[in-house]
Amino acid sequence: MHFDLPDLRLLAAIAATGSLSKAAATFPVAVSAASTRLRLFEQRCGLTLFTRRADGMQLTPAGRLVLESARGVLSESQKLQDTLKELAGQRRITLHLAASTVTNSTLLPAVLGPFLADYPEVDLQLVEHKSVDVLRVVLAGDCEIGVYDGNLIDNGLVSLPFRTERLVLLVPTDHALAGRGQMRLVDALGHAFVCLPYERAMQRFVEELAMNLAMPLKVRVRAPSFEAIAQLVGQRAGIAMLPETAALRAEQELAVRRVTLDERWATLELRICFRGWEALSSHGRQLVGFLSGQ
Repeated sequence: MHFDLPDLRLLAAIAATGSLSKAAATFPVAVSAASTRLRLFEQRCGLTLFTRRADGMQLTPAGRLVLESARGVLSESQKLQDTLKELAGQRRITLHLAASTVTNSTLLPAVLGPFLADYPEVDLQLVEHKSVDVLRVVLAGDCEIGVYDGNLIDNGLVSLPFRTERLVLLVPTDHALAGRGQMRLVDALGHAFVCLPYERAMQRFVEELAMNLAMPLKVRVRAPSFEAIAQLVGQRAGIAMLPETAALRAEQELAVRRVTLDERWATLELRICFRGWEALSSHGRQLVGFLSGQ
């Protein structure tokens, strides 16, 4: 049975407006041409899709079923057109990815560089949140994809493994804590800290931990990045809490040493989350594949 996309668009327009003349005006075509197209389509189908009444046109039961399938075909057709435009460089795509400070600053750059090189039509917006807020914005549809601490309940989102990261203390090599193999956070809170700005998600997390231990963090200086923090620690400005990935780099270049934190929360089982495979854009699916290694 033959049909084309204008047939389906006309069907959807009539159903939406309840009027052949209003539907014809949206194309635009003459009402007589729209009427002929609908009549020929119904003849090819062997079905009556609308009942004609004085107050307009109403779908028959068979028409409702055909309309449901037609909308699916039109949706897939639009996706194909968008994809072709994207591949031809005629349309920019913006993906929104929500993640924690640790993920954005240490783990994502190694993955996102190759992805963006493969898909030059994509612009990527990284949004920084605490993990609980990553889940919230993905669930609300404000961000298509998120990376969060897998120890949290994912509220029904689809979840895939990403990476494991640990938080550690970074101290000067001649610091009193440098000889400790591992320690609890409470034993470090008497020392001055080099920190991120308070508005950064990880920093709020660290300062909330200290408040819960009834020992507010002694902030000596705030620096804009993990690299700047490590430089200041190496110059004995204080100690710091960093992702182990950043601390390992600092140990190779500066007079600093890692100290393991003997805390359950210090191990981050990071996971990717999204609302559902069908809810992802085509490029969103490709990004999930890159992040999950699939």
